[in-house]
Amino acid sequence: MDTTLENAVTQDMNTDTTPAAAAEVSVPEAAPRGREGRGAVRGRAPRPRAPRERSEFDQVTIDVRRVARVMAGGRRFNFSLVIVIGDRKGRVGVGLGKAADTALAIEKATRDAQKHMIKVPLTASNSIAHAVSAKYASSHVEIFPSKGRGLVAGSAVRTVLDLAGVTDVVSKIHTRTKNKLTIARATVEALKALSVEKA
Repeated sequence: MDTTLENAVTQDMNTDTTPAAAAEVSVPEAAPRGREGRGAVRGRAPRPRAPRERSEFDQVTIDVRRVARVMAGGRRFNFSLVIVIGDRKGRVGVGLGKAADTALAIEKATRDAQKHMIKVPLTASNSIAHAVSAKYASSHVEIFPSKGRGLVAGSAVRTVLDLAGVTDVVSKIHTRTKNKLTIARATVEALKALSVEKA
């Protein structure tokens, strides 16, 4: 046999073609995909976010209306929101916000409520000193102190009194209107009528 051919056969016999040998072939590993998202610089830790501050006021949306306005080319929609905010310690406010976007309307309503916030003089049991009543637009609201009854109220009156921290009262709406904005503002007007002295 020719020497060149003999060397080729020997080299072919010494070469291991088993699957185990094929697995030993080193394959370059892909770079680990950690928290480095799109736009992140490799090797740098993600920037820590500052904790979002919790507001001292609780807020409740009591009415949302979508108002359509007919214009050339179609209808344009606006949103009207009524928000009540309070700290449940005597401070409460009602605000109205209107915008083409709900987030902007909420922001406007919250600012309006903070601007028109009042301080309610509460008794030692978080009730009111005496009976009060008030009328705002088409709404007429009356509130009576009632020891041991808790908060007996409905509609927007309950929301305003709850966020103001008022308990042990009974309320009555003397009109048939369902407008929550005027009911809430009538409640605020009634709370404004409370005397400063605590019982």
